[in-house]
Amino acid sequence: MVIESIARKDYKTKNLVKRLNYGEIAVIKHKDIDEIAAKSLVEKRPKAVINAEESISGKYPNRGPSILLEAGIMMIDMENENTFDLIEENKKIRIIHNKIFVEDKYIGKGKILTKEMIKIKTEAANNNLEIVLDDFIENTLEYAKKEKNLILGNLKIPDIDINMKNRHVLVVVRGKDYKKDLLAIRTYIQEVKPILIGVDGGGDALLEFGYIPDIVVGDMDSVSDDCLKMCKEIIVHAYRDGRAPGLYRIENHGLDYKLFPSPGTSEDIAMLLAYEKGADVIVAVGTHTNMIDFLEKGRRGMASTFLVRLKIGSKLIDAKGVNKLYKERIKPIHLFSVVISSLIPIIIISLYSPLSKHIIRLLQVRLKLLYELKGILW
Repeated sequence: MVIESIARKDYKTKNLVKRLNYGEIAVIKHKDIDEIAAKSLVEKRPKAVINAEESISGKYPNRGPSILLEAGIMMIDMENENTFDLIEENKKIRIIHNKIFVEDKYIGKGKILTKEMIKIKTEAANNNLEIVLDDFIENTLEYAKKEKNLILGNLKIPDIDINMKNRHVLVVVRGKDYKKDLLAIRTYIQEVKPILIGVDGGGDALLEFGYIPDIVVGDMDSVSDDCLKMCKEIIVHAYRDGRAPGLYRIENHGLDYKLFPSPGTSEDIAMLLAYEKGADVIVAVGTHTNMIDFLEKGRRGMASTFLVRLKIGSKLIDAKGVNKLYKERIKPIHLFSVVISSLIPIIIISLYSPLSKHIIRLLQVRLKLLYELKGILW
């Protein structure tokens, strides 16, 4: 088996897919490929994916490798992660069986993943899940004690120009099934017109569907420049000490921003912002709500998410998975009702128009003549 194409390389898969083209070879350094990353790669249809890390380590049952194999994309994990540094962007890569060549120069070999290998690793991960869960719970409780200011109200919430008082607020994260869920609630968005908050790449998710985000919240590592320039307000998520790694990017573009120092995740502070500013309802799309979601994000606990959801309570409506709960279908009875409803006014108008009356009268006369003629012949 020989595969040959141009290399596209990046430490972060979410950055790589922005410039990955059909039929190229994706070179990544992504341990335990998550479902979202895998689906973003599948959309680009690369010939192969070369990973400098273990695509599935057995730590937890990540779905990414299975998704890629099911899409017919070959995966090869490098035996030596240093091989990653020997591959250059735009260079021609040739994969011969499990050996990797760059511009005809041999640089190393890897392990081609198979369904059987993934099955074994997944079973091992499932057996290990109880231990991982114990660690996850302990870590969550430990950090919850440190992050209790999220519910005690001791955080400094930035002032914003958009009035959320008694409004619906839609918080969008580019998480699992966000596209399907946005499609499922598009009627809600059109009719209610909620304030739209994109969490980092969630801003671009809104743009995909033709919506301009009112606010972009996050550390600014995965949102596009176009989105930042189009949104009305930018809120940069900072550490508790005020440091904000993504701030230099905003300042380089000369954009206005507000700083929000807070522990936890950017999606948590987006919900907290909406709550503190008086939102009537907060609808969340694509957010991370379970252990697997957080493990895929590389987080060891969900303290901030637990605390924020505890605080905002009944105001939160989680739209994650709503596409599975409700799918719009046109049933035969609906189609029949529409046809009958449209015919009724046509019939009524026809019966009362002079021309229609004249035509009906002529038909009556003709039928009468035919009947009388038939009586004479018999």
